[in-house]
Amino acid sequence: MIIASAQTSPKQGDIESNLIDHYNMIDLASKNRVNLIVFPEMSITGYEREKARDLAFTVTDSRLERLRQLSIDKKMTLIVGAPVLLEDNLYIGALVIKPDYSISMYTKQYLHSGEEEFFDPSFEYNPLIHLNNEQISVAICADIVNSKHAAAAKKIGATLYIASIFFSPTGIAEAHKTLSEYAKQQSMNVLMSNYCGRSWGLDSGGKSAFWDKNGDLIVNLDDIYAGLLIVENTDNKWIGKTLSYE
Repeated sequence: MIIASAQTSPKQGDIESNLIDHYNMIDLASKNRVNLIVFPEMSITGYEREKARDLAFTVTDSRLERLRQLSIDKKMTLIVGAPVLLEDNLYIGALVIKPDYSISMYTKQYLHSGEEEFFDPSFEYNPLIHLNNEQISVAICADIVNSKHAAAAKKIGATLYIASIFFSPTGIAEAHKTLSEYAKQQSMNVLMSNYCGRSWGLDSGGKSAFWDKNGDLIVNLDDIYAGLLIVENTDNKWIGKTLSYE
């Protein structure tokens, strides 16, 4: 089992350019035999509030077609972020694209202050992803601030907790501490993907990371550059490495 976290610096509202970064990251991951890759919160659009409805995706969106084909070709599960529109409700979503051409969606359950003006929270869309011997649960950003979220993931059988976030430099140290505690308390491996660079007028904190179920940090990226974090489970031991993305 090999999994990866993509640390990206999306261009605000530039979906075409951001998708190209996704394609390139997926290709790099494929060369390293990755089975699953996760991108940060709203990775396709960059973090948006005011313009989110205009940029929003649907689960049948034609702009996802190449990602779906890459998932099939590379035999890789993709977790990508975007604002998602269902009927007239707008959610912060993580789209789970599988090699069988299917797409499911996770929706952010706990919103940051101010996000409620633009987005709806929802507990309705919460898939448990089955991959090899792992049961995978997804979180988006502020979800990790509420300990009930990680506890609920464990309750439904998750062995791997994946957090897709946009945290600033001032918040990333606390995020690391929180996710390490969740890993140990809930006996779940934890993978986190964050932005680098700037988005929505704010600096982002980078330091995408992986913790094993004992809460030990196995590997993390820096706080500046885009890159790929890869961890492999061999004989029940996780080994990690990082790759730069240019």
